[in-house]
Amino acid sequence: MPPLPDTPDLLLAGGDVLLHDGKWRVERADVTVREGRIQAVGRTDGRADREATRVSIRDCSGCLIMPGLIQAHVHLCQTLFRGLADDLRLEDWLVRRIWPLEAAHTEETVYWSALLGAAELLLGGTTAILDMETVRHTGAAFQALEGIGIRATVGKCLMDAHPEGAPLELAESTDNALAEAEALAKRWHNGAGSRLRVCFAPRFVPSCSGPLLRAASELAERFDAQLHTHAAETIVERETVLRTTGLEEIAYLDSVGIAGPRAALAHCVWVDVHETARLARQGTTVVHCPSSNLKLASGVAKVPELLAAGCRVALGADGAPCNNRLDAFAEMRLAALIQKPRLGADALPAGRVLELATLGGARALGLETEIGSIAPGKRADLVVLDLREPHLHPAGGDPVSLVVYAACASDVRDVFVDGRPVVLGHELLTAPIEEIVREADRAAAELHDAAQLA
Repeated sequence: MPPLPDTPDLLLAGGDVLLHDGKWRVERADVTVREGRIQAVGRTDGRADREATRVSIRDCSGCLIMPGLIQAHVHLCQTLFRGLADDLRLEDWLVRRIWPLEAAHTEETVYWSALLGAAELLLGGTTAILDMETVRHTGAAFQALEGIGIRATVGKCLMDAHPEGAPLELAESTDNALAEAEALAKRWHNGAGSRLRVCFAPRFVPSCSGPLLRAASELAERFDAQLHTHAAETIVERETVLRTTGLEEIAYLDSVGIAGPRAALAHCVWVDVHETARLARQGTTVVHCPSSNLKLASGVAKVPELLAAGCRVALGADGAPCNNRLDAFAEMRLAALIQKPRLGADALPAGRVLELATLGGARALGLETEIGSIAPGKRADLVVLDLREPHLHPAGGDPVSLVVYAACASDVRDVFVDGRPVVLGHELLTAPIEEIVREADRAAAELHDAAQLA
């Protein structure tokens, strides 16, 4: 894989820039980047400034420059499972497909799975992710992500209990699970300024002991890292946690330290008004995954109610076997639409949805001061949308509506992470797509055979 290009001084010239200062607005402006951070947004003083230093100039006329999209719940280890687990409810999906496939993973298959997923994400305008891997080989995912250039906070999946139907190959002791997670943090977690960071990622309450969950919380505090888990995804999960712990799930997670601004809880479809209030008090982020929740028949998270209560909310595509696409534009559109029949046409407006996919995701990653909007001093994680396609016309409408309701991943022309070009002219620069697709196909076939799926 070719090395990442050196960070250039960059000028995105002549585009419409999507800014957020309490609400979204668009300004015709240039975006100047120095040493990976946004230096200025505004009209530049012509040729002299551009020639005075080494500046890479990108003509963005006819384009929209927007913050990189952020997905706060993905499973890159599952990208190779795409199309292998369709039309199943969550519990059957895990037992019959996902856990056997994860148990069959090797270091090599995790590497290609992560690389394939990251390529799809970058080409579709997602610049940062919160990723939960599987129990083993998380180091291989880090190696893939280091080369391809995405911003990622990644956690090894922790599961020291043995939920019914899980293969023995996924079982590990509490001590070994924590020791491996700590070793990954020592190797990869370099603080808020690093493009790659570690989170601590218990899978969900039914697969984790209380001591493991408490220790994960303590490790997150010690390393100044995020916590990433699933919660209240289905009624079965909710009832299981209540039966085995004597507490409702959000209260139980709170009791073991999985709460607060460090914590991102994927799904939260089945939380009641009391749990919603608790999440708001904690400052915990709920990660809404609309496509996954619909495809697995889990339900529809009550996102407007969560927001009204003061909860932090972000978006995620989840994984390829429960969504089939890792497309942030599809998730934004669906998130906006699915609430309308229930609560009215204005239940979740486009501007609020775009906030979930940018600022909300930045909070989930613990990077709200670094990414999520275009402003001087923030990291230059930027997306340039090409507005020439027919589905983006006629011109002159609300650009936020255009992004949420009309734009597609294929409209992404350029992507920059820390000011480095990773996608230019719809082409990935940091890894050869042909090789990724070829090797991912080969690895997926080997994985399918090894898993011996019924």
